[in-house]
Amino acid sequence: MQDDDFSLFQAELRGVKPLQYDRADTGKPKADRKQFNTLRQAATISKGETKVDGLSDQFVIDVGAEDALYWAANGMQEGQMRKLKLGQIPFDGSLDLHGMSVEKARDTLWEFLAEATKLEVRCVRVTHGKAVRMDGRKPMLKSHVNTWLRQHPQVLGFSSCQAKHGGTGAVYIILKRTMMDGRDE
Repeated sequence: MQDDDFSLFQAELRGVKPLQYDRADTGKPKADRKQFNTLRQAATISKGETKVDGLSDQFVIDVGAEDALYWAANGMQEGQMRKLKLGQIPFDGSLDLHGMSVEKARDTLWEFLAEATKLEVRCVRVTHGKAVRMDGRKPMLKSHVNTWLRQHPQVLGFSSCQAKHGGTGAVYIILKRTMMDGRDE
C-alpha cells in the first residue's frame, strides 16, 4: 500500500476495538449423542397410564424411511385406492406428528381420526416424517402409524402421499362415513 492509502485505512479504523475472543460462536452446541439416545428410548416407554383405544403396539411393522405405505381394508374399491394413491381425493384435514413421543402421537392420532369421523370427513392427511437415522434403525413414528392405521375401525385404506404433500413422510387416509342423525340417505 502507498502511504496515503495506509493513512486512509488507519483513519477508517480509528475507534475500532480489537476482538477479545479468539473463537467464533457457531450457534447452539450439538446434542450429546448418548443423552439423545436416552431421550429417544424414554419416549417409547409407557408412563404407566393405560388407555384402551384399540390400537396395539404388541407387533409393530417396521418400515424404512423411503418405503411407500399402502393398505386397503377388505372390500375397499380398487379405483378409490388408485385415486387416493395419486392424490386425486382431496383431504379435508391434516395432522403433523413430528417431534411427538410414540404415546403422544398415538393419542393425538386417535383423537384426530375420531374428530374427522364425527365431522364426516372422507379423506385426511397425517404427516409422520421419515426419521432417517444414522444408526440404521427403522423410523419409529412411521412404523407405528403404519401399524395403528391398519387396526383403526374407521380407516378404509391409506397410501403414502404425493411428493407435493409430503411423499413417503405422510399418508392420505380414507375414512368410513357414518350417516349423521336426521340426514337423508
